[in-house]
Amino acid sequence: MKEITLKYGCNPNQKPARIYMEHGELPVEVLNGRPGYINFLDALNSWQLVKELKAATGMPAAASFKHVSPAGAAIGLSLSDTLKKIYFVDDVDFELTPLASAYARARGADRMCSYGDFCALSDTCDEATARLIKREVSDGVIAPDYTPEALKILMTKRRGTYNVIKIDPNYVPEPIERKQVFGVTFEQLRNNVDLNDPALFANIPTKNKEFTAEAKRDLVISLITLKYTQSNSVCYVKDGQAIGIGAGQQSRIHCTRLAGSKADEWWLRQCPKVMALPFKEGIHRADRDNCINVYVSDEWEDLLQEGTWQQFFTEKPEPLTREEKKAWIAKNTDVALGSDAFFPFGDNIERAHKSGVHYIAQAGGSIRDDNVIETCDKYGIAMAFTGVRLFHH
Repeated sequence: MKEITLKYGCNPNQKPARIYMEHGELPVEVLNGRPGYINFLDALNSWQLVKELKAATGMPAAASFKHVSPAGAAIGLSLSDTLKKIYFVDDVDFELTPLASAYARARGADRMCSYGDFCALSDTCDEATARLIKREVSDGVIAPDYTPEALKILMTKRRGTYNVIKIDPNYVPEPIERKQVFGVTFEQLRNNVDLNDPALFANIPTKNKEFTAEAKRDLVISLITLKYTQSNSVCYVKDGQAIGIGAGQQSRIHCTRLAGSKADEWWLRQCPKVMALPFKEGIHRADRDNCINVYVSDEWEDLLQEGTWQQFFTEKPEPLTREEKKAWIAKNTDVALGSDAFFPFGDNIERAHKSGVHYIAQAGGSIRDDNVIETCDKYGIAMAFTGVRLFHH
């Protein structure tokens, strides 16, 4: 197939719309549903991310995309009981495969942003992963293949309209890529930089030069995630998964703060006081996500006001105080952080430190590199200058 007609483009007024190949056939096949313009943008970007994660780590990978940036990305490490609970998979009556674990991590890291996502899987979608996907509010999935059982499950989602895309894992695009803006065609060499190259960690200007194997793995995951994130972008990673992604901000410190706040929320969801919130039976997962998001924020009074808390809880929860939050966040350690370009000021390091960052990979090359290095040294942070910028638009 050389062409797929789409319902419309980015918006309903943008018709006609299609995807097509000038040479050869499309590497994708729609097995179910009718994916739209943004669906395909998410699908093709997220597929590149998980394919690269799998190649770099040797483990199954998954990603959750919204509006052409990842909300989550992860590899298939097993889940602790705590993570199973905060990702809402502690109630399943089947074994989580490595691919299902990767999906649970990618989908669960930032559940607010993943609501209505498009997900990507590096490996053949198995039944366990399909059963997890079916539980979530999602627009579609892309994978190299599907088992018959998995496909049957996914084809029943959203009353049979769920978008299921199969992609040729051996497809290699042409080295030159093009796109049009305002009738003008842009052309560039595709970004094929190898982010699993040990040379990325050869230049370590900080006093602390020790990167554990797990830290290097997490930094590689961070950089690969940034490669497919709308710039500016910063990504916090821990234990094989992105825990905070800040994308599309004009200022890098705003990216660092945004991603850091998401990483903090991911960690706060594991706080015993948060995990013990007395939710009513039958509360939808999306409502629980919203409640937790407000409860751990500075707007907690909106949730606990009279007439509101009764809608969600069996009894009124005690507030999570600012002091309690600060003390719990301080327990998060060994977080890895990547930036898609250099940090221009040490304030980024100050903010990252507050969220437990101990390892950093960034391009380097700022006129204030000395200030950034000095701030890392103040906190004993190990930082590598990769020399690689990862802008994506």
